[in-house]
Amino acid sequence: MTGHRVEVYGIRHHGPGSARALRAALEDYGPDAVLIEGPPEADAIVELAADPGMVPPVALLAYSPAADGDDRKAAFWPFAEFSPEWQAVRHALAAGAAVRFCDLPAAHQLVPAEEEPQEPPAGDPPAEARPPAPEEGIRLDPLGWLAKAAGYDDTERWWDDVVEHRHDDPSPFPAIAEAMTELREQLATLPEETARAGLPAGYLRREEQREAHMRRTLRRALKDGYERVAVVCGAWHVPALLATVPAARDDRTLRGLPKVRVATTWVPWTHGRLAGRSGYGAGVRSPGWYHHLFAARDRPVERWLTAAARVLREEGLHVSSAHVIEAVRLAEALAALRGRPLAGLDEVTEATRAVLCEGAELPVELIQRRLVVGERLGAVPERTPMVPLQRDLQAEQRRLRLKPSALDKEQDLDLRKPTDVDRSRLLHRLRLLDVDWGVPAESRSKGTFRETWTLVWRPEFDVELIEASAWGTTVRGAATARAEALATGARTLADLTSVAERCLLADLGGALPAVMHALADRAAVDTDVARLMAALPALVRALRYGDVRGTSTGPLRTVVDGLVVRICVGLPPALAGLDDAAARELLGHIDAVHGALALLGDDVAEGHIERWRRTLEGLVARPDVLHGLVEGRLTRLLHDAGRLPDVADRMARAVSVGAAPDRAAAWVEGFLSGGGLLLMHDEALLRLVDGWISRLPAASFTDVLPLLRRTFGAFAAAERRAIGERVRRLGATAGPAHAAGDDLDAARAAPAAETALAILGWKGSR
Repeated sequence: MTGHRVEVYGIRHHGPGSARALRAALEDYGPDAVLIEGPPEADAIVELAADPGMVPPVALLAYSPAADGDDRKAAFWPFAEFSPEWQAVRHALAAGAAVRFCDLPAAHQLVPAEEEPQEPPAGDPPAEARPPAPEEGIRLDPLGWLAKAAGYDDTERWWDDVVEHRHDDPSPFPAIAEAMTELREQLATLPEETARAGLPAGYLRREEQREAHMRRTLRRALKDGYERVAVVCGAWHVPALLATVPAARDDRTLRGLPKVRVATTWVPWTHGRLAGRSGYGAGVRSPGWYHHLFAARDRPVERWLTAAARVLREEGLHVSSAHVIEAVRLAEALAALRGRPLAGLDEVTEATRAVLCEGAELPVELIQRRLVVGERLGAVPERTPMVPLQRDLQAEQRRLRLKPSALDKEQDLDLRKPTDVDRSRLLHRLRLLDVDWGVPAESRSKGTFRETWTLVWRPEFDVELIEASAWGTTVRGAATARAEALATGARTLADLTSVAERCLLADLGGALPAVMHALADRAAVDTDVARLMAALPALVRALRYGDVRGTSTGPLRTVVDGLVVRICVGLPPALAGLDDAAARELLGHIDAVHGALALLGDDVAEGHIERWRRTLEGLVARPDVLHGLVEGRLTRLLHDAGRLPDVADRMARAVSVGAAPDRAAAWVEGFLSGGGLLLMHDEALLRLVDGWISRLPAASFTDVLPLLRRTFGAFAAAERRAIGERVRRLGATAGPAHAAGDDLDAARAAPAAETALAILGWKGSR
């Protein structure tokens, strides 16, 4: 297969120097057919790469539509503008040459692992996979082995110096082919056990299959009558394609391989997914820097540092033209000292840190995110093959003016505006389909009319949309079907209430009847008060948001009414005989229910809130059956509602001499867990707490100190300072809790008082 009719170009995936050299070599050679390492199933859609709407970075996606659920398989073949394969495709299409992909078909590569081991992509395996022994490193990382032989400890730095940073030099491909041939010959002389050491299971078999298929594709191209064929592949494969191997041998290697049905399409990709740190085996350290090297035909260092200065200026940092000039000089001086043909990323980063950022690391990290990785999202043309669900989502994105972006974007939605309501519904529907394009954040508004989302588009969402297309052809229809399935498979009442809430937020009226029927049935038979209390807040939020969005919530209100009654009836027996852990858990449910009822509209809340408060009043009237933590918290809730005028007397009894110190501390923790404002404004309660702490025996004080620290440590710093100042002004006299005529030993009280003041946040001296 050798001779003037075939040229094989060994490249490094995603290398700007390789891409530039390959483009020049193809222009000189003028092939009438170009074979490229990639899935042959994509031959039918490769012509889309010439469409003006195709903007890299993009990726070929091959997936198995026949698989179900978790068995679905998919793989990506990414391309950036600086990828040699992308430049080969664009050149061939522009020149009218045939373009074919020659790697092992995705139909074989997507076979489940139990049938055929899945192997890492060829070319440049991840650096973390390099084994320490030289004979192992030759196969897994041939470029790393060459870099080591040249005296480099950094493969990327060596490749940058010999290929990426050189302009208008002779073609590097003959030298690359010679080096790879020598490495493979050395590897062939090693014992088989040594050559296989450190390799994943099945790796050699998969590599043999891939190279056999590449040779088969090359033979077919020559048989089809093409006179000048160019092959673009990972550098390691060049000797295998130039070798004379009988066709019968390759046929035996490929005969009987298991396969699955696959479909292919183009999808947008991001520079972040091209970075090696993303886990991509052929990833590079700095996609943004490589893109710059490819796009900047002249003075790349000057242009890069100018762009870095622009980024810093946009953030309000002062960077002058003189800074840029000095940074360029420093980068070039460092490159000269290190014997590099051009200042690389290390040199420009050091110059940026020293001159533009004046030694500060945070601005350097900003440039790292904005420029070195240079996060950007590609685009594919409208005529790209898509499932109907993808097209429906694109139509919704255009209608609602929500443009996907690879960068995090915060989106505030005002639910009183129709467009924002529709945006919220779309994002909630996508989350039901496990497409988390938007993640809800904690809203800065205390009302229910506002939502805050963080939006960021990731390439794998296209795969998830393809998977979700099994539920329907539109976002709304698919989300409705998925919600019904979730309701059918829900295991707990809380799961069902979550589905109901998500249905209302997403305005899925079609799914609500089935969900509400399942919810009503489950709620009617569930007797666990804790589960009922855990379910109520989500239902109340759904009622509240349903009102705001204009969604019908009649069936949901019926369920809420029944839950509130059952909670109020079942709570008293549930609170008897609790240990510390159970009391703390149930207290969380009590707070959640109390807060949820406050969210209900006035027409719904009045009867439920009154029933809830009467239940709490009945509980605090029987303190002997309540855990101290629960009694204290219920007392505080009723006091805040104006239902307990004698709260000072209750606290006095709770922290009296006859009360066990640990129970008194738990009572105080429960009472104060809502915040420290009460102690700041009620001096009588503050004196009670101060007096109780002052009278604690030394042993008891040591026991309750962790509880007190947890209680007061939860207060805001300003609250602790204010409480400390008020305690200071109380003085050393006995508070109202002291009986008249009690003797006070100031010397004995002083250590406890000092410790209490420290807990309250007062750092001064008495």
